[in-house]
Amino acid sequence: MYDDDKWNPVEGAELEGFLSQIDPVDGKFRVSVKNTQVHWRLLPFYDSVALIRVRDSNWVNKKLNVYYLTDHGTLFRLNGTSPPIHEVNGKAPIKITDANVLDYLRFFCFFVRGEEGPFYIAESMDDPNLPARMDDTARAVIESTLRPASYEGNNEQGHRLCSAVVFYSNALFIANFAVQPTGMIEMLDDEPIAADLSARVELPIA
Repeated sequence: MYDDDKWNPVEGAELEGFLSQIDPVDGKFRVSVKNTQVHWRLLPFYDSVALIRVRDSNWVNKKLNVYYLTDHGTLFRLNGTSPPIHEVNGKAPIKITDANVLDYLRFFCFFVRGEEGPFYIAESMDDPNLPARMDDTARAVIESTLRPASYEGNNEQGHRLCSAVVFYSNALFIANFAVQPTGMIEMLDDEPIAADLSARVELPIA
């Protein structure tokens, strides 16, 4: 998620102070100045809320990344459920526009999870978060299905309509969404493309 150059490192005294706030993460993941990397980045649908990413070389699950939203120093742990996001959306407040609605859709579907993980918006085979290992059949299906997410305009309620390919667990489907100005998202319908693929999205956040 967000594998680009917009992440900023947290270092020195700022790192020490932040780690002292969150250690141990969820009561079970220890962090330390020596082994923990912390980065932050801005999000286009908030004026002053930043996304914080935490990873540690000593954690058993090397794929685990822990995330928080921070709003004027208050931390909101992104744990796979929607309440922390909706709380920030109400407080910040969220500002969804035609230009950033797809960014918000990607964000929401990544961080609000089902039992099998994120509803990952998959758009390109170049995405480093897609499974590294897949057989030829899975690769062919995925490659022929992926396309950029699209904003389709507004409905009569003023909700922004979007369409995207979703990779959930080891299944692929095309879904249509309605994004409300408040940040609530409704999946209007979905069309299954493939199930029981040999590859699955594994991007743990808790």
